[in-house]
Amino acid sequence: MAASRRSRGHLYLGVTSTTQITMAIDWQAFWLTLQLAITVSAILLVIGLPLACWIAFSQWRGKFLVEAVVALPIVLPPTVLGFYVLVALGPRSPVGRWWISLTGHTLAFTFSGLVIGSILYSLPFAVQPFAASLAGVDRKLIAASATLGASPMRTFFRVIAPLSVPGLITGTALSFAHTMGEFGVVLMVGGNIPGVTRTVSIDIFDRVQASDYAAANATALLLLAFSFAMLALVYGVNRKVWIVGPAK
Repeated sequence: MAASRRSRGHLYLGVTSTTQITMAIDWQAFWLTLQLAITVSAILLVIGLPLACWIAFSQWRGKFLVEAVVALPIVLPPTVLGFYVLVALGPRSPVGRWWISLTGHTLAFTFSGLVIGSILYSLPFAVQPFAASLAGVDRKLIAASATLGASPMRTFFRVIAPLSVPGLITGTALSFAHTMGEFGVVLMVGGNIPGVTRTVSIDIFDRVQASDYAAANATALLLLAFSFAMLALVYGVNRKVWIVGPAK
């Protein structure tokens, strides 16, 4: 009887603990961050793939300059990049003035501004895996496709893209995960507006600043588990593609 009561007590404490952890998480910030990551990774797939294709196949000698610009966010401090993005989107810049005339408000401290800043910050995490995968396609297959009369576009979608699937998956996943964990750029460009620009990383920072370590830990664990699960899925899918692909 006593054991049964202790068992029910442990179960109750476990449910209470789980409920408290769930309530400690700012779900509004989490869903906004998820929406931002999905938007950014989708846009980077569209604009990053042509850029990666040019990097992979261009014979221009100055191509390394473009590659350096693409890779710049990797080594540049996020606050520096965020500052210049904030200036570029501000009301005194041509882009900022154009946006104000179009919408009536600035791009800075808005979700749209967050998307632009995140695209620039996550660009190399998408383009570099894309370019490496595209460059790894056997040139003999591309030449054979052209010899058979296929157009460059048909060759890309029928030969190059299918053989580059692992790199495309990796680039999209890395840009998604990188956006989920952004801090410096989103804070500089978007500030900390609940429901508009307050992301998970900013929420964790605020909880730590307020000495609310339990809530910060709950949110950090959620982000850690989410990121690990996504990366494990990507590596698992890529492994399956590499194993099954040659057999075809």
